[in-house]
Amino acid sequence: MKKIIKFGEDVEGYNIPVLNEREVRAAAGILFLMMFISLMQILFKGNFVYIKYGITLFLTDFIIRIFINPKFSPTLIIGRLIVGNQTPEYVGAKQKKFSWIIGLVLATTMFVAMVLFNSYGPPTGIICLVCLIFLFFESVFGICLGCKVYSLIYKEKAQYCPGEVCDVKSRQPIQKTSGIQLLIVIGFIAFIALTGFLFKADFSKQPHKMFGETEATVK
Repeated sequence: MKKIIKFGEDVEGYNIPVLNEREVRAAAGILFLMMFISLMQILFKGNFVYIKYGITLFLTDFIIRIFINPKFSPTLIIGRLIVGNQTPEYVGAKQKKFSWIIGLVLATTMFVAMVLFNSYGPPTGIICLVCLIFLFFESVFGICLGCKVYSLIYKEKAQYCPGEVCDVKSRQPIQKTSGIQLLIVIGFIAFIALTGFLFKADFSKQPHKMFGETEATVK
């Protein structure tokens, strides 16, 4: 039973239970895609069916992760299959559990409000946005926002963080950002704003079918 009900896995060379960060990021990407599609259905079609299914699956997955074992989580299993040929990157399970508990609380709140009581409003919208931000940062940047909250609340130092951010005190030369690079980013943002201002009317035009009849042809 202890082998079944457990959080994290024992790996030689690590003195605490760990998880494979690559699997975690893959699973976060799967959940992000699912919730993002559900949100788009609400915004553009007013369809809440997808989000109700998504919340239920999200909550079920996190219950399995936290109260049974992450290795039995459906999304983590799919993530393992996807990144199975990549070298594992081990991270401490303790801070991940704290982060996932935050996710569980958010998912439970959404489940009660939207599935059980069939209601929505600003609170559910904010919670959904927070979940998407957490999942996006995890899957795209490899940044566990919940783990950062863990470090702020608990005085003990988190072990085996993604990218060794717990241990690295100074950036390597390849990681440093120069003033020119920062100016490029600022210029790029200005370029986006200028493009939106100058070409707003052109970009707003409805496109015609590439191989169909154009508006001019119909007339």
